Amino acid sequence: MSFSSLGLSEQLVRATSDQGYDTPSPIQLQAIPAVLSGRDVMAAAQTGTGKTAGFTLPLLQRLADNPRNGKGPRALILTPTRELAAQVHDSVNLYSRYVPTKAAVVFGGVKINPQMMKLRKGVDVLVATPGRLMDLYQQNAVRFNEVEILVLDEADRMLDMGFIRDIRKILALLPAKRQNLLFSATFSNEIRGLAEGLLDNPVQVEVAARNTSAESIVQSVYPVDQSQKTALLSKLVRDNGWEQVLVFTRTKHGANRLTQKLEKDGITAAAIHGNKSQGARTRALADFKAGEVRVLVATDIAARGLDIKQLPQVVNFELPNVPEDYVHRIGRTGRAGESGHALSLVSADEGKMLAGIERLIKKQLPRKEIEGFEPKNNLPLKPKAKADPSKARNRRPQGGAGKSFGPKPAGRSGGRGRGGQGEGQGRGQGQGRTGRPAQRQSA
Repeated sequence: MSFSSLGLSEQLVRATSDQGYDTPSPIQLQAIPAVLSGRDVMAAAQTGTGKTAGFTLPLLQRLADNPRNGKGPRALILTPTRELAAQVHDSVNLYSRYVPTKAAVVFGGVKINPQMMKLRKGVDVLVATPGRLMDLYQQNAVRFNEVEILVLDEADRMLDMGFIRDIRKILALLPAKRQNLLFSATFSNEIRGLAEGLLDNPVQVEVAARNTSAESIVQSVYPVDQSQKTALLSKLVRDNGWEQVLVFTRTKHGANRLTQKLEKDGITAAAIHGNKSQGARTRALADFKAGEVRVLVATDIAARGLDIKQLPQVVNFELPNVPEDYVHRIGRTGRAGESGHALSLVSADEGKMLAGIERLIKKQLPRKEIEGFEPKNNLPLKPKAKADPSKARNRRPQGGAGKSFGPKPAGRSGGRGRGGQGEGQGRGQGQGRTGRPAQRQSA
C-alpha cells in the first residue's frame, strides 16, 4: 500500500517521499481515507506511529481540493504544549511544500505582536495552544468564521493540563458546520465524553491497545539507591558511549539539579521544563538534536511534544507518579518503527510506582543490577495484586487493629494528583476524572 493509493495528490506524495516515507503506517492507512471522505474521526494510536501525518496529509488535501481566497484560518489544530505545536507546524510546512498553503503557529512564552502580524497577513492552517489562541482572539487578531476543519491533537493531555475551559470557549466560536478530528495516544473516559458532544457519527480508529508500549522498545529496570542515581547515570552514559539520551525527572527543580550535576561531571546537558522561557526551551532542543548536548533532561511536559528522529535512549531518572505517563515518556524512542531502548533507574521507595506501571503494560520489566551500584533494598519482582474488597469486608479485625477513632488519613485530591511537583499539570488541579473544571496551565 502506498500514499498515492490512499487518495493523496502527487504533490503530497512527493513531499512524504522527500521525508523518506513511502509506506503508510497503520494509523495513516485507516485515518487518511476517513479524513478525506469528510467524516469526523476519533483516532487513538501509540505515540511515534505517524499520527501527525495521519491528519496533516488529508487535511492539506481537502484544503487544496476546495481553494478559497479568505484570510482564514480554514484549518485549526489545537495542541497542549509549545513543543508539540512547533512540531506539528513543522510537519505542515514539510508536507505542504509543493502546494500553495500558508501555515502559522502560535503559543505562549513568546511575544504576541509578531504572531498578530502573521495572522493579519492571512493563514490557511493555524496550529495553536488553547491559551494563546484565546489571547489572540480577545485582541481581535484572529477570527474563526472560516474554519472548516478542527483538530484536537493529544486531547487527553489538554484536559490534564486544564485547558477544557478554553477549548469549550473556542468550540463555541467555531462554525457549526465543520469537520472534527480527535487524535490522541490514549482515550480516557473523559475524552470519550468530550467526543460525544463534539463528533458527529465519527469513524473510530485504534491501532493499538490502550496504554501499551511499542514492541520496538527494549525496556529494563536498573535497581539503585536514590543517592547513587546520578553516579549510575553518568557511568551508563560514558560506558555505553551514549551521545544522545533523553532523561525524565518528576520535577522542574530536579531537572535543573540533575543537569548541573551532569555538567560538573563533564557531560554536556540541558534542561527543558515549564519554567524555562520558550527561547531557552527551543535552544536546548536544537542543541540536543544537533549533538551539541548529550543529555536532555525533561519533565513530563516534554513526554508528548518531543519528536527526535532515531532517538536511541530514554532514561527514567525518576518514575512518573502516573503510570500512563511512563508509556508516553518511553514513546520518545522507538518511533516510526525504529528500535529504541528505555531504561528506568528505580529506588526502593518507587516500588509501588513500578508495580503500577507493570500492571498497566501487563508485563514484568527485567531487573539489571550494575556492579558497585547494588541497592540496599531490593525491588519486588512481581507487582502486588490488588486486594479483593469483598474479602476485606469479611475479615475480622485482629490484635486490636479494629476501628480507628482518630482522624481519617487525608486522601488524594483529584485523582492522579500531580500537585506539588511544580509542573502544574496534574489532575488534582485539572478537570481529570473528578469532573471539576481546571485552571489553565502554562504550555
